[in-house]
Amino acid sequence: MDGILPLWKEAGMTSHDCVFKLRKILHTKKIGHGGTLDPDVSGVLPICIGKGTKVIEYMVDSGKTYEGQITLGFSTSTEDASGETVERVTLSKPFSTEEIDAAIQTMTGEITQIPPMFSAVKVNGKRLYEYARNGEEVERPVRKAMIYSFERTNEPEFDREKGTQSWRFKVVCGKGTYVRTLSVDTGLVLGVPAHMSDLTRTASGGLTAEQSLTLAQVAALMEQNTISETLLPIETAIEHFPRIDLSAALYQKVKNGVRLTPAELSLNEMPEDLVALFYQDQVVSLYMAHPTKQNILKPSKVLRNN
Repeated sequence: MDGILPLWKEAGMTSHDCVFKLRKILHTKKIGHGGTLDPDVSGVLPICIGKGTKVIEYMVDSGKTYEGQITLGFSTSTEDASGETVERVTLSKPFSTEEIDAAIQTMTGEITQIPPMFSAVKVNGKRLYEYARNGEEVERPVRKAMIYSFERTNEPEFDREKGTQSWRFKVVCGKGTYVRTLSVDTGLVLGVPAHMSDLTRTASGGLTAEQSLTLAQVAALMEQNTISETLLPIETAIEHFPRIDLSAALYQKVKNGVRLTPAELSLNEMPEDLVALFYQDQVVSLYMAHPTKQNILKPSKVLRNN
């Protein structure tokens, strides 16, 4: 069983829980996921099976789309709705949509983020959430994140009684982005504490919510012996790389990991990124510019050699 399964992870489970359950449902150990989702967050979780595990890294690296809600007025220990309140400011009046949209716009493009204490980032060999659970504070690394688009998707709602204001948003971002932190930082731009009060991942690794199946649906398809018809080919994960189709003679070289010149692959210049080499409509290998030898491409990863 080889391929990619678009899974809809339900809230309350870790990404690892999903992999553990799928190993039992699909009767195979060779399963991995392409991008962790927080336990409280539901949404698209790319699952790679068999030979599909070779392309996990390319699904993790690709863009993701989230839809959620930001609430102004108080911040939490986890930066989302599950944490304890750490700061509260009662809003006496709502921010205008112009003020909110201007704040959102400052958070697009390449930005820097400090990961939340309740996250899996490692500092000195220990995950941040382990420090947080022990009540310890450590210096956190500043990381870059790419925000391709960030927009408000409804009219902000002001709760005069609670002194809070909320609105829903949609964000398309690169790998390693903490949407919780994006929400908190948007509040900082406005000068008030904030947190992410809701989140769903609607796309990841080129997979969408519409394609995704729940664990129960996967189990049902397995019982009907039709699960293989649902799996996407491993080529799905590398669609964003330039494709080159090989002749039979060139395939013999590529499957054995032979280094090639751009001319042999009919390329006019050295590619800046990986190129996907196909034979008979199946991806065989990913090639990259050699790091030390000029005008030479070498295998980055062999995906099929038989």
